[in-house]
Amino acid sequence: MSRPIIEVTGLSKRYNLGAIGAGTIRQEFNQFMDRIRGRAAAAPTGEFWALRDVSFAVQPGAVVGILGRNGAGKSTLMKLLSRITEPTSGRAVLRGRVASLLEVGTGFHPELSGRENVFLNGAILGMTSAEIRSKFDEIVAFAEVEKFIDTPVKRYSSGMYVRLAFAVAAHLEPEILIVDEVLAVGDTDFQAKCMGKMNKIAKGEGRTVLLVSHNLASVGALATQCLWLERGQLRHAGEAQDTIARYLAQHSPTAAQTVDLREIKKAERAGFAIALTQLVINRNEPVRHGEPWEIALEFESRSATEGIAFGVGLNSASGTRLAAIESDILGEKFSVPAGARARAVLRLARCDLTPGPHSIDLYSRTRQLNGLDDLPACAQFDVRSGPTTPSSVEHDKTGGLRLVADWSCTM
Repeated sequence: MSRPIIEVTGLSKRYNLGAIGAGTIRQEFNQFMDRIRGRAAAAPTGEFWALRDVSFAVQPGAVVGILGRNGAGKSTLMKLLSRITEPTSGRAVLRGRVASLLEVGTGFHPELSGRENVFLNGAILGMTSAEIRSKFDEIVAFAEVEKFIDTPVKRYSSGMYVRLAFAVAAHLEPEILIVDEVLAVGDTDFQAKCMGKMNKIAKGEGRTVLLVSHNLASVGALATQCLWLERGQLRHAGEAQDTIARYLAQHSPTAAQTVDLREIKKAERAGFAIALTQLVINRNEPVRHGEPWEIALEFESRSATEGIAFGVGLNSASGTRLAAIESDILGEKFSVPAGARARAVLRLARCDLTPGPHSIDLYSRTRQLNGLDDLPACAQFDVRSGPTTPSSVEHDKTGGLRLVADWSCTM
């Protein structure tokens, strides 16, 4: 067996709660200013181990999915591997050029144009100007930002930013590509495009990919192996499908519930006008196959916004998208003033999901298809059998849809 391209030994990261140095520079500055103004609550004290004694090895050409719930240590691991932060103890050896896409804006200088940032990132990766120029047109075409390539990226929408950032990271030929959940900011077509590119990078070009995603179907389709993190520790490492099955068995979805969406960690998205704050599934009552149900979204507006559309994705337990219901496609768009707190409700005449565990994706966008807020797999729920559920559906464990339709037969 060849020498691993990534070797991690006893990697740990400890934060001192309430101390400067526990977050990003922006977060630390804001906390510091709040303390000066007397607005900050008493800071907690003590230690928090975001990652503790994690060890694993990755062979060249492997696609590794990183699984874990929010707060499990996934993003901390990615930042340590990307050399964004230093470990408290342990070591990580990466043999090759590394390109990382962890947060919207990571690695770009806001005052520089898209063109200048492409060349800057290529230089950081150790590429010559000639090598970067040979890839430049392909990068711009993939990102679909031709008209704005000479515009400072600080004027880009979040979607444009992510498209160009991924295109740069994927096309400048790193031996190791590290991608966190940031791709969820893009639209579904672009996400599919990125997944295809990562598949080509790994299987066609033999490069190594580390991927964090809540979409377990995508992880299962791409990954050759998975790491499962739990409370900062490595719970299991192994073949992708086996690890995903173990993870799902441990975190089986619960019944319908209310979910505080503000507690879900999201990449910083400067300028987003809408923040989804709460999800209520079927008024906290059980969801039953064949019966009416509803999904309610509460949100806050940071600025006056017109033409808002909301979307709900319904997934199987493994993360496979079963259905998408989007308000603008149904002809419904909404407008809110600045500072509003509002509630959008999706009502369905019947539940066609088969009994069993499912998850929900939530997203909102403008009429120009710019993303406003995006929360993949933010909640899980069970569908129960209803009084009219046929036994063939009741015992179907595939987690699919059983649609109501009319049949006819002529001779």
